[in-house]
Amino acid sequence: MALLTPLLAFLYHLPQVYKWLLKPYYVASLFMSIGFLMIRKTPGICEHLSTQREDGNPCDFDWREVEILMFLSAIVMMKNRRAITVEQHVGNIILFSKVANVILFFRLDIRMGLLYLTLCIVFLMTCKPPLYMGPEYIKYFSDKTIDDELERDNRVTWIVEFFANWSPECQSFAAVYADLSLKYNCAGLKFGKVDIGRYGDVSKKYKVSTSPLSKQLPSLVLFQGGKEVMRRPQVDKKCRAVSWSFTEENIIREFNLNELYQKSKKLNKSKGDRGDKINESQFPPVPEEEEPEVDAQEEETETKKDK
Repeated sequence: MALLTPLLAFLYHLPQVYKWLLKPYYVASLFMSIGFLMIRKTPGICEHLSTQREDGNPCDFDWREVEILMFLSAIVMMKNRRAITVEQHVGNIILFSKVANVILFFRLDIRMGLLYLTLCIVFLMTCKPPLYMGPEYIKYFSDKTIDDELERDNRVTWIVEFFANWSPECQSFAAVYADLSLKYNCAGLKFGKVDIGRYGDVSKKYKVSTSPLSKQLPSLVLFQGGKEVMRRPQVDKKCRAVSWSFTEENIIREFNLNELYQKSKKLNKSKGDRGDKINESQFPPVPEEEEPEVDAQEEETETKKDK
């Protein structure tokens, strides 16, 4: 059952994974992840490689390489237990595959190891994973607009994500947060985002660290009446984030989104009713047109003339 559930989840998301793999970033990452495998198994190249196998076959893995690959598989399985989206699963596989390739290439030949490590650094500096570009109901803040928006209407509840574009966790969480905004956004409950990697003053004011060691990215903060009510993940005395999983179910439960959404809908209705009453009171009722009364004497004279 433990193996069946991930397999079914992978098959369910297979069309979406297929679209991702066609993007240049993932195509290049895929080839880099299987670089050592291609070198070791390609005829005409593998014959010139050194090996520690007893049979002297240079086109097959030796026992130490198999050990490294098994250790990599165990790490990927442990990391993917906390993965939320398919992007995180694929990202973990690609990341640790590259780490294993660096170790294997250095063990095979230090020159090949340096070449592959240089290639990984250049790829990391020049290529970035594709950002989420799907539908969303999210307001993007800057350092000059965030305070005004949060304090503009005390009846509006805001859920704000503090993120950084360079953070892989923030990139993976983007689709989940967008989906929540599509389900729960209304006039009384709004969703916002601010890039604290770009606006350092916002990071200091709202005490969200951008350091990778703090593990505070992304951070979700609930504001009511312009004041912070709660945040996830929580931060301990050493300014390190308490481990928390950013799944859609956890966010709905911790932030009481269903209850907040129902209250916000009632607030919208009350606003609409008040607006209708105000509009009706501003304009006096239109008087009905009365039929003109005919004088009785005029009617008698007309009857006599007819006779």
